[in-house]
Amino acid sequence: MNRTIVLRKILIGLWCCACWTTAHASNAASVTASPLNCRASRSEQRTIETTLADVPAIVRLPMKTTLPPIILWHGFGPPASEQALMTALPLDDVPAIKVYLGLPMFGARMHARGMDEIAERQKKDVGTLVFAPVVMGAAEELANVVHALGDAGCLDPQDGVGLFGFSAGGASTLLALADRKVNIKAAVTLNASTGLSASVAAFERAVQQPYIWTPASRALADRSDAVKRAADITAGNPPPALLIIHGERDQMLPPRTASDLYDSLLPLYERAAAPSRLQLALVPDVAHAWADSPSGDPLRARISQWFRQHL
Repeated sequence: MNRTIVLRKILIGLWCCACWTTAHASNAASVTASPLNCRASRSEQRTIETTLADVPAIVRLPMKTTLPPIILWHGFGPPASEQALMTALPLDDVPAIKVYLGLPMFGARMHARGMDEIAERQKKDVGTLVFAPVVMGAAEELANVVHALGDAGCLDPQDGVGLFGFSAGGASTLLALADRKVNIKAAVTLNASTGLSASVAAFERAVQQPYIWTPASRALADRSDAVKRAADITAGNPPPALLIIHGERDQMLPPRTASDLYDSLLPLYERAAAPSRLQLALVPDVAHAWADSPSGDPLRARISQWFRQHL
């Protein structure tokens, strides 16, 4: 079989890129394309499709907001788009504006060749040609997105934001926490990659071949390694409230990656006299694709509670 076809199938399998979005797009009709203006009064909840600093976004505006906005990133697999993540995790019980961002190279920003382009990039170098532009690119866009939210009257920069990331979006979340270019008050990761090294390990298990490291990819691995950057993540006073959720049935990104991250962070949170601001939740019956899990509703409730408590 052609190697590109094999790699494309691996990409689809590894990141669960199925037709989940299409199957769960019943809420799409309720999304309207409109410029974002959070200053306008609202008599009902509104959902707006827009762009923020050229980043595609769906913004969910409740009737009343008492907490700072929550910015959410999807993953490479279901939920694999901003619409799909909004359907899976609406967070309507949190009185905050929710901002669902599209990852680079996905959705509206996908190459004309679609997944074939990503598979070709993966074949050449999954680190520098996929992880870097998508995962690290998303984290680098965040400051401009937050600035655009401020311009639209959606936040006071002094208040900070909440941040959520699933899978690859979780890696972007951890990188944003470490880079500290945005005031992040509370964050949740779900089945997150903890950096390029973790993602490469998953890739190697799938293809059963070693990844060829280069100086450039090793530099990316160091910069994106959340365990190595634990001190950066916890540098705030107080450090950001971080909930790490991982399914024990995740075969793509083993739960040990979450445990290792927690173990590296806990002494630093204790040193800051803030151990309650860090939690690890290993969920027994949850695989990588979590949205349709029997534990989906309890997961949603736990995420909502974390943001209500710490934003």
